[in-house]
Amino acid sequence: MEPSSRIHPDQPGNGRLVGALFLQQAGRAAALNQRRQASGEDDTSRLPESRRFRSNQLRLWLSAIVFNLGNLRRRPALPKRIGTASSPSLFSYRRLTVTKRSIAMLLLLGMALYFTGCHQRTVQHLTPPQVPHPETEEIVGITTATGEDLKFDPPGASLKGDTLNATVNKAPFQIPLSQVQRFWVMRQGISKARTIGLVAAVAVGTVAVIAAVVATTKQSCPFVYSWDGKQFVFDAEPYGGAISRGLEKDDYSQLEHLRMDNGLYRLKITNEVDETQLTNLMELWVVDHHVGTRVVADTQGKLHTLEAPQSLVSARDQGGHDLMPWLRATDRVIWEQPAVADSRGNLQDEIVMTFPKPKDATHVKLVANAATGLWGSYMIKKMVELRGRDVGAWYRLIDESPAARDQLFAWELKEQLYALKIYVEEPTGWEVRGFLPGTGPFISKDRIVPLDVSRVRGNQLRISIRPPAGFWALNSFAVDYSAEQPVIVKTVAPFAARDSHDKDVLQELLAGDDRYYEMPNMGDWADISFPAPARRSGMDRTVILHSRGYYRLHLPEGGEPDLATLDAITNVSGAGARFAANRFAEWQAARREGQ
Repeated sequence: MEPSSRIHPDQPGNGRLVGALFLQQAGRAAALNQRRQASGEDDTSRLPESRRFRSNQLRLWLSAIVFNLGNLRRRPALPKRIGTASSPSLFSYRRLTVTKRSIAMLLLLGMALYFTGCHQRTVQHLTPPQVPHPETEEIVGITTATGEDLKFDPPGASLKGDTLNATVNKAPFQIPLSQVQRFWVMRQGISKARTIGLVAAVAVGTVAVIAAVVATTKQSCPFVYSWDGKQFVFDAEPYGGAISRGLEKDDYSQLEHLRMDNGLYRLKITNEVDETQLTNLMELWVVDHHVGTRVVADTQGKLHTLEAPQSLVSARDQGGHDLMPWLRATDRVIWEQPAVADSRGNLQDEIVMTFPKPKDATHVKLVANAATGLWGSYMIKKMVELRGRDVGAWYRLIDESPAARDQLFAWELKEQLYALKIYVEEPTGWEVRGFLPGTGPFISKDRIVPLDVSRVRGNQLRISIRPPAGFWALNSFAVDYSAEQPVIVKTVAPFAARDSHDKDVLQELLAGDDRYYEMPNMGDWADISFPAPARRSGMDRTVILHSRGYYRLHLPEGGEPDLATLDAITNVSGAGARFAANRFAEWQAARREGQ
């Protein structure tokens, strides 16, 4: 089920190369932006059309700082569940996360001068290191280390020593700070004109939070906003990890928020980080399908229908811990290990998931909602920087040599830092039947991994994944055995595209060729419009953005290459994960010294 035009151009760095060595999420910081419509509070990813880019120019110019403000959507997992008081009620806030507090306050001041009347009191869900003086804050609730939400009665919580004291539904409540994953802090914020920057965070308690580091070193790919009829909403982050032309890749992103408006579909593409972004192609796949089915793409751009997804029966890590609370549903509860070895010195976990299986089933569509992990994303940039003054020559090698690209991909599958093997239990043991490339951490969406299960016996399907610590953020897994249903796909090219300088850039986006729409500066953007085909009566519609491109990191020039470390990471099994763990330990020590 594929559109007939421009699906898989035979060019270097196509989809099979996703997630190559050090590159899949090059320098990208992490946090997942999940299910914006889940609550009614204002969404910081939405950009009101009325402000256009007088306000957005400042928004983009300050985006390196604004990445500290956004909708943090993850509650990473601890290795063990920690007992705590039960939650009398569960609810969610839109999350506004701030790190590097003094810089953030300068940002708020600058935006206040620009956005008259755009301030509001908002609840910000902050990790403990982002609240260095909780005794001075208005804490109105918490998220516990086990993922429970607790809303405090007014006037909020007070701190005595290392214990938080409050009342919940008029009942006294206490909890040690070590069991708090997030503080819900009432602060002054900025309303709809805010940018969608997201801050990385990991589990607290025995593990430090790396948000401050990631916020100041984040790299990314373009951000794509969909017009939902009232405002632009952050909806896609295409061609992640394609940091050179040799790794140029196609991306297939479902646009959940896109709505037809006056016969048009409208997108906005922006550069919000310090890098050069080059987009080769943007087109829409407008898919009409039977009511009650979903359409999801795999990493190669093949479309699959989902009719009867089946959830997990069980999920456990190698220590026997129950991971069902984290993996059974697509939500804001994310399983993510810190880059810390376990008690035996291991830096790679194993998760075994069990699903129901019809006895006669031979193939299944694994529905995976997962992303590159927080610290792992940051480590990509640090690994690339190890090349020092030789990084340019390395880029040229990747651009010119298919063999070099294949070697990178083979390394990645071996180490599983940015491409995760999917093992299926068969009578002969665990066999690799697929793989899941890493993606951008800002938006995690469902992806299909087709699996051959013809050798599996019985009425259960057992799947194993082995994520290295700190490199993966896992949201949910499901399976679907239904037959593929017919769909009607129309490929729609843009008819208008103008950039931030009012230049017509349409020709650069019409085909996968040698012409690129280039965004060299933070703050560059373009508006793209597509004709919207008429809706078909009695059918549902899914719109997928097919884009192609790459980007170049703006890295420091010069420096001696660290050949010994590069050689170890490339040739010694587990050395990449060990490098990341060592850097994490160094960051923890530096942070403690700075407190």
